[in-house]
Amino acid sequence: MNLESSSSQETFAEDTESSGSTVILERSTPESRGSPEANDVDEEPETPDSRQNQARHYKVLQELYKSRPTLNKKDVAQLLDLEYQARRAYIDSDVMKEQDRPTKILQAYPCFRDLDHIMDELHRILNLGNPHFISELKNRWRIFFEKAQFYGVFKKVLKPPMGDKVNQTIALMKALPEMFPSPVTPPKKLGHSSEVMLHILEVRCLCIDMRDIYLIIVFIFGIVFLFLFQPAEYPNTFLHSRPLFSPVVIVCDTNCILAIGTMPVLIFPKEDIFDSVMYVMACYYTFHLTYPKCIATLISVLQIEVLMDAIHARDMTSSYKKATAEWKKFTE
Repeated sequence: MNLESSSSQETFAEDTESSGSTVILERSTPESRGSPEANDVDEEPETPDSRQNQARHYKVLQELYKSRPTLNKKDVAQLLDLEYQARRAYIDSDVMKEQDRPTKILQAYPCFRDLDHIMDELHRILNLGNPHFISELKNRWRIFFEKAQFYGVFKKVLKPPMGDKVNQTIALMKALPEMFPSPVTPPKKLGHSSEVMLHILEVRCLCIDMRDIYLIIVFIFGIVFLFLFQPAEYPNTFLHSRPLFSPVVIVCDTNCILAIGTMPVLIFPKEDIFDSVMYVMACYYTFHLTYPKCIATLISVLQIEVLMDAIHARDMTSSYKKATAEWKKFTE
């Protein structure tokens, strides 16, 4: 695996060392006009929530990233709370192309390379007034997961739950698009719809055969080391050929990579993959991303059932209505 970090916290710490990470919001370009800092040129009475004050909070956040190698998460979260309105106006605006949005947002807010801050942003967007939002969200996902396992068996797209939680989660994530299907097929490069949200890196075993070109024999101090295994693909290889700009979880040997489009964002332990569907949903909200049509029905169901966020009437397609009717008939 090309990425060396073993946790999202390590990835976050590395990115905080970049002094130029937020320079995008200081440029006098059309894209910066919707930025929090650009808004302080407007005439507006100063209040705690005024754009001038929010721009100052953003500048403080900038300076923190420039001056400190590591940051206190509570300090960052407090500044993100104070600067929320200006940030969402910038992120939700149309000044950025969708394929460029994650990169530019992470340049402006490198804190969103940390899972805690991504989940906190989801909390701010959906239910800031509820201090128990995250714990309630996790509980709803657990209930949905358990019901979906039986529903998948009923639909004959999933085998009865077996193995540890990691393998059960991977199996369910693979089956979810078939439980709540969309009429649009995924891009040919991806193959199955589940590849839009989850990809497992392949590993091939090399035969012990001197004629095999993959067999490498290294002589060190008279000891022969045989390298019997090598990855069939690397994360960057998969990402560079990915035709979508949506969030995806890449499963490696011991870690998982959360990526958006072709860009790796952070790394988290493989044993935490149970929560990864919530991470994916949080990315859609934090980075203001459009649902891919080939899994739009599934993501809409998760939005309603897990996030408890209403969808727009125009998104209630016939496939969505059919999928939710079958789901409710089974679960109620």
